[in-house]
Amino acid sequence: MTPRAVEALQTADLILCEDTRHTGRLCAAFNIATRLLPLHEHNEDARIPRTLAAIRDGKRIALVSDAGTPLVSDPGYRLVRAAIAEGLAVSGVPGANAAVLALVLSGLPPQPFLFQGFPPPRSAARIAAFGRLRAAERAGLDATVIWYEAPHRLAEMLADLAAVFGDRPAAVARELTKRFEEVRRDALSALAAHYASAEARGEITVIVGPAPPEQPDAAALDDRLRAALTDCSVKQAVARVAAETGLPRKQVYTRALELSAGR
Repeated sequence: MTPRAVEALQTADLILCEDTRHTGRLCAAFNIATRLLPLHEHNEDARIPRTLAAIRDGKRIALVSDAGTPLVSDPGYRLVRAAIAEGLAVSGVPGANAAVLALVLSGLPPQPFLFQGFPPPRSAARIAAFGRLRAAERAGLDATVIWYEAPHRLAEMLADLAAVFGDRPAAVARELTKRFEEVRRDALSALAAHYASAEARGEITVIVGPAPPEQPDAAALDDRLRAALTDCSVKQAVARVAAETGLPRKQVYTRALELSAGR
């Protein structure tokens, strides 16, 4: 909690929160006497009209989540979207965010990164989602990927990740900024094996490194180059194939010269 966050909550007319008991303990610790009302997945739509009306009347409404940042895998997106649509002022007070902090502590490339929220809870749907992401990597996506996960599903999720993405570097960050903070860095298979026998507790963030460069299929590269060389100059063919495959231009150019000389 920053001084600015404490001030924002103290001066608000109302605090919307996931769980009034949880936020009540936070408010007590910082001598915040502002009235609390619950806003969660099941009542957010119903809260929106009255909340917008209160803002139009000049009231200051604060929105907090139980942990981390509101809207990021937490309630609040529909309310904020509705306020913006009506031209009402929306501001934010930066605070703790597990996804970004886990990325910083993981030792994996920090940018670009892709935050995926929670994966599907069932293995079949989870593997399908991972498969779509893997296909995007083959099409050119090159990013460190971040997920949140429930402790009781962590071992199964890591096993599915290893099956789909291979044994690439990864990290599991747990209880970030809290008393039992832990970051475990290893290959996906080793992490899956560890959490298959070790109980995970608390808030979990999983980070997987970007795909390693794939070895080009020599025959496929030759086929692309031959097709491009039928109606392009060597320079144009190299530019096209390098863009399509993501291979280094120098490597494609060397092979293009070899094919041209052999025609």
